[in-house]
Amino acid sequence: MQKFTTLTGVAAPMPIINVDTDMIIPKQYLKTIKRTGLCKGLFSEMRYADDGSENPDFVLNKPAYRNAQILVAGDNFGCGSSREHAPWALLDFGIRCVISTSFADIFYNNSFKNGILPIVVSPEDLKKLMDDADRGANATLTIDLEAQTIQGPDGGTVTFEIDPFKKHCLLNGLDDIGLTMEKAPAIAGFEEKLAAERPWA
Repeated sequence: MQKFTTLTGVAAPMPIINVDTDMIIPKQYLKTIKRTGLCKGLFSEMRYADDGSENPDFVLNKPAYRNAQILVAGDNFGCGSSREHAPWALLDFGIRCVISTSFADIFYNNSFKNGILPIVVSPEDLKKLMDDADRGANATLTIDLEAQTIQGPDGGTVTFEIDPFKKHCLLNGLDDIGLTMEKAPAIAGFEEKLAAERPWA
């Protein structure tokens, strides 16, 4: 998993509350277990018209936000059904951080396991960051995970809280497999001891 230390990128404003996982990645894109290629399905019902053409009013179709790496979103982001494809699709598009006042628990935890940083801020701070994100190509935020800060384009800073273990995992690029592999020497030692004690097993 890619490490998350600092990120400076364009932030796209999405002031919609209760963005659920079906809005993030509709059910017809769930047939694959590959983590790549899902960006085409990200927010597809909002990004595209029925004939497949782009909706020019959707934020990620606007020239200033096509390469956004940060989403500033409304309350309760990632609610709805449990689907790991949601963070996969965001990551495949290039989104590494989502900022909101609240997240659905499953989406929140899945994001960390896939290298995306979900940041919870106060409604007041979200309003400031949403205003920053409304600046188009100048809507650049800098996220410093170690310092737990978000710096706006004018130099203003917002701080955020994060679970220390989740922070450790992101800073070191550790998903569940990576965490297990950190214990590889102990696992190998156990296997050798077991083989010596029970050679017939």
